[in-house]
Amino acid sequence: MDIRRFLPHSGVMVLLDRLLEVGPEDLWAEVTIRPDSMFCDAHGVPGWVGVEYMAQAIAAYAGYAAQLCNDAVKIGFLLGTRRYEANCPSFAIGSKLKVHVHRILQADNGIGSFECHIHSAGQQLASATVTVFQPADAAVFLEGSSE
Repeated sequence: MDIRRFLPHSGVMVLLDRLLEVGPEDLWAEVTIRPDSMFCDAHGVPGWVGVEYMAQAIAAYAGYAAQLCNDAVKIGFLLGTRRYEANCPSFAIGSKLKVHVHRILQADNGIGSFECHIHSAGQQLASATVTVFQPADAAVFLEGSSE
Protein backbone atom coordinates (compact mmCIF):
# COMPACT_ATOMS: atom_id res chain seq x y z
CA MET A 1 0.00 0.00 0.00
CA ASP A 2 1.34 3.45 -0.88
CA ILE A 3 2.36 5.06 2.39
CA ARG A 4 2.28 8.61 1.01
CA ARG A 5 -1.45 8.95 1.51
CA PHE A 6 -1.00 8.56 5.27
CA LEU A 7 1.91 10.97 5.72
CA PRO A 8 1.97 14.76 6.00
CA HIS A 9 5.35 14.66 4.16
CA SER A 10 5.77 15.08 0.42
CA GLY A 11 8.31 14.60 -2.35
CA VAL A 12 11.76 13.38 -1.41
CA MET A 13 11.00 13.82 2.29
CA VAL A 14 8.91 10.64 2.23
CA LEU A 15 11.60 8.15 3.22
CA LEU A 16 9.45 5.02 3.54
CA ASP A 17 8.31 3.06 0.47
CA ARG A 18 5.14 1.32 1.53
CA LEU A 19 2.79 0.33 4.28
CA LEU A 20 2.84 -3.40 4.95
CA GLU A 21 0.32 -3.87 7.75
CA VAL A 22 -1.62 -1.88 10.34
CA GLY A 23 -3.27 -3.07 13.54
CA PRO A 24 -4.93 -1.32 16.48
CA GLU A 25 -1.57 -0.67 18.19
CA ASP A 26 0.99 -1.48 15.47
CA LEU A 27 2.20 -0.54 12.02
CA TRP A 28 4.76 -2.20 9.74
CA ALA A 29 6.35 -0.23 6.92
CA GLU A 30 9.11 -0.99 4.45
CA VAL A 31 11.96 0.88 2.82
CA THR A 32 14.52 -0.43 0.35
CA ILE A 33 17.89 1.26 0.54
CA ARG A 34 18.92 2.41 -2.93
CA PRO A 35 21.91 4.45 -4.16
CA ASP A 36 19.52 7.40 -4.66
CA SER A 37 17.92 7.09 -1.19
CA MET A 38 17.94 10.29 0.84
CA PHE A 39 21.13 10.49 2.96
CA CYS A 40 22.77 7.57 1.10
CA ASP A 41 26.54 7.60 0.62
CA ALA A 42 28.99 4.95 -0.56
CA HIS A 43 28.38 2.92 2.61
CA GLY A 44 24.58 3.12 2.57
CA VAL A 45 22.25 5.19 4.73
CA PRO A 46 23.77 6.11 8.13
CA GLY A 47 22.26 4.25 11.07
CA TRP A 48 21.07 7.47 12.73
CA VAL A 49 18.53 7.91 9.90
CA GLY A 50 16.66 5.00 11.48
CA VAL A 51 15.14 7.50 13.93
CA GLU A 52 13.46 9.28 11.01
CA TYR A 53 12.25 5.96 9.55
CA MET A 54 10.66 5.25 12.93
CA ALA A 55 9.14 8.75 13.16
CA GLN A 56 7.64 8.48 9.67
CA ALA A 57 6.17 5.06 10.51
CA ILE A 58 4.55 6.65 13.60
CA ALA A 59 3.23 9.47 11.39
CA ALA A 60 1.77 6.88 9.01
CA TYR A 61 0.13 5.12 11.97
CA ALA A 62 -1.49 8.43 13.01
CA GLY A 63 -2.47 9.23 9.42
CA TYR A 64 -4.05 5.81 8.95
CA ALA A 65 -6.02 6.21 12.19
CA ALA A 66 -7.16 9.69 11.11
CA GLN A 67 -8.40 8.42 7.76
CA LEU A 68 -10.35 5.64 9.47
CA CYS A 69 -12.26 8.42 11.25
CA ASN A 70 -12.61 10.47 8.04
CA ASP A 71 -10.21 13.07 9.45
CA ALA A 72 -7.35 14.76 7.62
CA VAL A 73 -3.77 13.64 8.02
CA LYS A 74 -2.12 16.10 10.43
CA ILE A 75 1.46 16.99 11.19
CA GLY A 76 3.07 15.90 14.40
CA PHE A 77 6.34 16.53 16.16
CA LEU A 78 9.13 14.22 17.27
CA LEU A 79 9.75 15.12 20.92
CA GLY A 80 12.48 12.68 21.75
CA THR A 81 14.06 9.29 21.45
CA ARG A 82 15.17 7.09 24.31
CA ARG A 83 17.66 4.28 24.02
CA TYR A 84 18.21 4.48 20.26
CA GLU A 85 20.50 1.60 19.46
CA ALA A 86 21.70 0.87 15.95
CA ASN A 87 23.43 -2.47 15.55
CA CYS A 88 25.07 -1.33 12.32
CA PRO A 89 26.83 1.90 11.31
CA SER A 90 24.73 2.12 8.14
CA PHE A 91 21.85 0.42 6.35
CA ALA A 92 23.46 -1.23 3.33
CA ILE A 93 22.47 -0.44 -0.23
CA GLY A 94 20.08 -3.12 -1.44
CA SER A 95 18.78 -4.00 2.00
CA LYS A 96 15.03 -4.09 2.58
CA LEU A 97 14.15 -2.69 6.00
CA LYS A 98 10.98 -3.45 7.89
CA VAL A 99 10.07 -0.72 10.37
CA HIS A 100 7.73 -1.75 13.18
CA VAL A 101 6.12 0.72 15.58
CA HIS A 102 4.00 -0.31 18.56
CA ARG A 103 1.95 2.26 20.47
CA ILE A 104 2.52 2.00 24.21
CA LEU A 105 0.91 5.29 25.27
CA GLN A 106 -1.51 7.78 23.74
CA ALA A 107 -2.60 10.63 25.99
CA ASP A 108 -5.58 12.89 25.39
CA ASN A 109 -3.24 15.89 25.08
CA GLY A 110 -1.66 14.48 21.89
CA ILE A 111 1.46 12.95 23.41
CA GLY A 112 2.26 9.40 22.36
CA SER A 113 5.03 6.91 22.97
CA PHE A 114 6.03 4.05 20.67
CA GLU A 115 8.40 1.11 20.87
CA CYS A 116 10.12 0.92 17.50
CA HIS A 117 12.30 -1.63 15.73
CA ILE A 118 13.98 -1.92 12.35
CA HIS A 119 14.67 -5.39 10.96
CA SER A 120 16.29 -6.72 7.80
CA ALA A 121 16.73 -10.33 6.76
CA GLY A 122 15.48 -11.52 10.15
CA GLN A 123 17.96 -9.42 12.17
CA GLN A 124 17.14 -6.45 14.37
CA LEU A 125 19.20 -3.50 13.17
CA ALA A 126 17.84 -0.72 15.39
CA SER A 127 15.47 -0.08 18.28
CA ALA A 128 14.20 2.88 20.30
CA THR A 129 11.35 4.33 22.29
CA VAL A 130 10.07 7.39 20.44
CA THR A 131 7.90 10.11 21.97
CA VAL A 132 5.75 12.25 19.69
CA PHE A 133 3.24 15.07 19.94
CA GLN A 134 0.30 15.75 17.64
CA PRO A 135 -1.56 18.93 18.61
CA ALA A 136 -5.23 19.28 17.74
CA ASP A 137 -4.34 22.27 15.54
CA ALA A 138 -0.69 22.54 14.53
CA ALA A 139 -1.04 26.09 13.17
CA VAL A 140 -2.45 27.39 16.47
CA PHE A 141 0.24 25.47 18.38
CA LEU A 142 3.05 26.91 16.25
CA GLU A 143 1.69 30.45 16.56
CA GLY A 144 1.59 30.09 20.33
CA SER A 145 5.16 28.71 20.48
CA SER A 146 6.65 32.03 19.33
CA GLU A 147 5.26 33.98 22.28
